[in-house]
Amino acid sequence: MGKVIFHIDLNAFYASCEELRHPEYKGKPLAIGSKDRRSVLSTANYEARKKGVHSAMPVYQALSLCPELILIEGDFNYYRALSARFFSCLKKYTFKIEPASIDECYMDVTEIIKQYKRPLDLAFQIQQSVLNETGLSVSIGVAPNRFLAKMASDMRKPAGITVLRISELETKLWPLDISLMYGIGKKTVPELKKIGIQTIGDFASAENETKILQLMKNSGYALIQKARGHSSSQLHYSYTQKSCSVSKTYSSNIYTLKEAFDKVKELSIELSNRLKKDNQKGKLISISLRDLNFHTIVRSQSLNQYTNQPQIIYEIATNLIESNFESNGYRYMALTMASLQNANQIVDQISLFEIPIQDSKTIIEQLNHELKKDVLFRASDLLIKESK
Repeated sequence: MGKVIFHIDLNAFYASCEELRHPEYKGKPLAIGSKDRRSVLSTANYEARKKGVHSAMPVYQALSLCPELILIEGDFNYYRALSARFFSCLKKYTFKIEPASIDECYMDVTEIIKQYKRPLDLAFQIQQSVLNETGLSVSIGVAPNRFLAKMASDMRKPAGITVLRISELETKLWPLDISLMYGIGKKTVPELKKIGIQTIGDFASAENETKILQLMKNSGYALIQKARGHSSSQLHYSYTQKSCSVSKTYSSNIYTLKEAFDKVKELSIELSNRLKKDNQKGKLISISLRDLNFHTIVRSQSLNQYTNQPQIIYEIATNLIESNFESNGYRYMALTMASLQNANQIVDQISLFEIPIQDSKTIIEQLNHELKKDVLFRASDLLIKESK
């Protein structure tokens, strides 16, 4: 039996949270955002979406489309509390959970689904359990890998359950508009349509591969493979509750990769210092990015060995950022190390990543220090002296 991955997505999360404590708003168009007409919306409920209102839309535009729109400023402490209840509910089934954001996650249910006579019974049970314990509805995508599970959960909202098999790509996935493909940025969609890529099927077609790669460079190949159904089924998760995090909310927006790398370098050093102070090492690194619409993504990577070294943390964090960065502006960044162990209890294996590669100058300096004489030198040093 192959892997079975669930993608579980809370429907219109922020708006649904507000409807829980304001039942009188249920059935009415509602959105989350500042009442400043120049700001943009974080999200909108399904009644508002029927009027054309959507997340990232300027408030003045939303009000012109839907004058009766109920506008609420976000209460993110409240949303985080409900999110924690959501994840606690899921952990009753398995700890093989990878959060993707405050309101969505992936679950590896390959083993536990065998306990059910009908595989979809597990999805129905989780859906009902979340509703009973939090009052929130979820959509669930069921597939053999991460990408297809994510695409499946978007196919029937709200409160849908969708199975997407490899054999169903041609009928279920490929006819969809290219703008609906997860991983394709909003700015890339019109560029793809200019070269004739209208659907996900066009994107997956071997006939279009060369021109897609010319347009999208390195990122194109991995996305083409996903459109063809080839995606990782491995999730990044920790069985332990132990973790160490550092975070910062910035006064100015982060719009470029260089800015993001500079910020995460500072966080990597801070996280490393905390781990070393507590004599801890970890194997699971996560980066969280929150954009100006308060949408948060969480991406993680597991390591082969435990570490608390800043350069390794930084390298993994920058890889995760580069793979998921959108130039729409970020205000908040968090870096977490999980699966922690006491450094004294870890038997370290030799690793190229843990042992700094020394250059010849450093080695010679160390040897001269041990000999207590400057008797060794590099040939290039002689050339420098002769040229002076």
